[in-house]
Amino acid sequence: MAAAKTLSIDRGTQAYEHLRELIVLGRLAPGSRLIETEIADRLGLSRTPIRSALQRLMQEGYIADPGIGRQSRPYVSPLTQDDARELLHIVAEMEGLSAWRAASMPNRTQMVKELNDLNVEILTEADKRRPSRDRIHRLDNRFHRAYVEGGGGARLLALHDSIKPQAERYTRLYIESLLDQIAVSVAEHQEIVDRIEAGDADAAQLAVRTNWRNAAERLAEVIAQYGELGSW
Repeated sequence: MAAAKTLSIDRGTQAYEHLRELIVLGRLAPGSRLIETEIADRLGLSRTPIRSALQRLMQEGYIADPGIGRQSRPYVSPLTQDDARELLHIVAEMEGLSAWRAASMPNRTQMVKELNDLNVEILTEADKRRPSRDRIHRLDNRFHRAYVEGGGGARLLALHDSIKPQAERYTRLYIESLLDQIAVSVAEHQEIVDRIEAGDADAAQLAVRTNWRNAAERLAEVIAQYGELGSW
């Protein structure tokens, strides 16, 4: 019985990770209906782990469901200005605290070098004739994660792990739509690095907050221009 339960949990996790990846990468578009039977057939799983995966995705905000019981009609959550601002502002506070702690550490040399190297790589990739948006996204994630890991304790890292992935749909949209403004982000990153290197904890925290809040506003303008995706 215990083995069967563990297998069910593993399949639920498998379904969750697969569906989350499809949503984050945009292969399940905002507003798309999610039908248990169709997903179960597609993934070759029973409906039980699919239902578990959908519940977890709903708790984390990846999907929404206006109905209950037999009226349940889950769909991929829309990309909206309000949601973008809320998520990115939450990330700003968590990462700002991490930067504050990172700037207070006595030994920051290796972390600062890594941050500088990553920032240069982001700009170099963005300046190519055919830049890889996926690579820019990975480098950007590594940049922010470097000072989060450098300054964050176990609780802060756990919170970051639970929230930051929910913002990934928006950070990908940002890079797709605002590639020509990557240099602005890189300049804001440099302010973060410089303040951490100087050991100015309050200024480092403010620099991170500014970077994420500015990103939220730039992204909100894109969403306003093209319409809130999945809100039809």
